[in-house]
Amino acid sequence: MNFQSTRDTSAKKLSAACVIKQGLAADGGLFVPESIPSLTKEDIEALCGMSYPERAAFVLGRFLTDYTKEELLADCRAAYSESSFVGGAAPLVKLGDTVHSLELWHGPTAAFKDMALQIMPRLLSRALVKTGEERTALILVATSGDTGKAALEGYKDIDRIKIMVFYPVDGVSTVQKLQMQTQTGANVNVMAIKGNFDDAQTGVKRIFADSDVAEQLNDMGYFLSSANSINWGRLAPQIVYYVSAYCDLLSKGELKYGQPMNVTVPTGNFGNIFAAYLAKLMGLPIDRLICASNKNNILTDFFKTGTYDRNRDFYLTMSPSMDILISSNLERLLYFVAGPAKTASYMKDLNEKGAYTVSPEIKAEIDRHFCGYYADEEMTAKTIRSVMERYGYLADTHTAVALSAAEQYIAETGDRKPMVVASTASPYKFASDVYTALYGESPASPLEALDALSNKSGTEIAYPLRGIGERAVRFTDVTEAGGMKDSVFAYLKK
Repeated sequence: MNFQSTRDTSAKKLSAACVIKQGLAADGGLFVPESIPSLTKEDIEALCGMSYPERAAFVLGRFLTDYTKEELLADCRAAYSESSFVGGAAPLVKLGDTVHSLELWHGPTAAFKDMALQIMPRLLSRALVKTGEERTALILVATSGDTGKAALEGYKDIDRIKIMVFYPVDGVSTVQKLQMQTQTGANVNVMAIKGNFDDAQTGVKRIFADSDVAEQLNDMGYFLSSANSINWGRLAPQIVYYVSAYCDLLSKGELKYGQPMNVTVPTGNFGNIFAAYLAKLMGLPIDRLICASNKNNILTDFFKTGTYDRNRDFYLTMSPSMDILISSNLERLLYFVAGPAKTASYMKDLNEKGAYTVSPEIKAEIDRHFCGYYADEEMTAKTIRSVMERYGYLADTHTAVALSAAEQYIAETGDRKPMVVASTASPYKFASDVYTALYGESPASPLEALDALSNKSGTEIAYPLRGIGERAVRFTDVTEAGGMKDSVFAYLKK
C-alpha cells in the first residue's frame, strides 16, 4: 500500500517506510493511505483469540505492507511486553451498564501516547534500512504534555536517531514537566518555549517547511522526521486499540458480532479519535464517535456549526494535553469527506484567516459519524467525584472530560449501545487536580499530591511516576517561540 498527501493526490505516492521516515508531506499536508483495507467478520473472530501484540501486528500489517509479518510481530511483541505495559496494553474496565473505560496508560510514561510511541521507533529504525537512508534522523516534537515524554522514552539511545522536544513552559502539569526534564538518554534534548502548545506546534511545522533548514541539516548529515500524530507511523498503532476493544467486548459477551459500539475520545489534536474513525472505515462496527473537549471547545463548536475558528480565547485547564486550538489531524478527516482540493483550501484559510467553514454537504457527511460535547473545569471536577462515588473508579482529568461527554450524549439521545471511553492518562499524572476535585482541598505541592492521593483513595501510584521528585533534572532551558530553529542547531552542535 502507498500513501499520498491530504492536499495533492497528483504528487508521487510513497511507501509506508518512506512516509514514516519523512513524517510530513512536501506540500505541508499529512500522509493518508490511498485506500482503506477492510476487516472481515473472519478477521475479527480471529483477532479475538490473539494477544494484544498479535492484534497489533495483524492490523498494522494491513497498512504497512512493505514490512514483513515477522518484522511487525517481533516489533509488537517487544513494544507491548508485560514489563513495559504493567496490567496489560489496553484493558477494558466496565463502569455501570453501558460505559467501558479503555485504559491506554499502563505503559512506561503512564499516558496513551505509549501505545504508539513504543512501537514507532522500531518502525522508523526499520524504515531507515528499507529506504537506504544513511543520514541520522532528527525527530522534532511539539507536546502539550504527554507526547513529549512518550517520544523521549521511546527514542532514547536508539542508534542513528536524535530527538528534541518543545513544550509550553506553563502549559503542562508539574509531573509532566518533571518527566521531560529528568529524561535519560544520550540522544535527547528538551526545550520549554514561552507560549502555548499551538505556538510550539506551529514552530515545529515552520522548521519542517523551511528548505534552508533542510539543506543545512543535510550538510550536517541529518534529516527531519516527526513523532507527533502528523506522522502516519504514530497514528496507525492507535487504530489497533479500538479494534482490540471491540474484540474484548465480544469475548466478554457485551455484544455479538455486527452489533455496534460507540466511542468517546478526549481529544485536542484529533489524532486519537481519527484513529477510531479509520477503524470504522475498515469495517469495525462503530456507530457514533463522540469528540470530547475541555473549555477549549473549538472542536465542539466545529461539529455543531461547521465552522472551525481558532480566533478565540485560549485557556489553561486541568486537562492540559487538550489545551489546543489547532487540531492538526482534523485535516485528515477533511480529506476523506471533502477531497484534497477543498482540504488544501481550508488549510490555506486556517493559516491566513484562522478559520474556515465547510459546506452543508460536507458537514452532513461528518455528522453521520461524529458529534461533539465538552466539559468545563467545574464539570470535569464533578465527574471525577461522581465516577469515584458511583463506581470506585479513579479517573484523570482528561478521562473525566470524556466520561462527562459520554454521559451527556447518553442522556441526550438515550443511546444505550456499549460505550468505549478512551482513558488517556493515569490519574497520578494529574494527582493535584484529581485530589482537589475529590476532597475539596489542595495538597501541599503537586509532588506530595501523588502520595496524598494514593493514601486517601487506596490506589497505587502508577509505576513510572514513583519517586519522580528524586530524579536528577537535566533540561531547564526556555526559549521564545521564534527561537526554536536556533535551539535545534545549537543542540546539534553540542
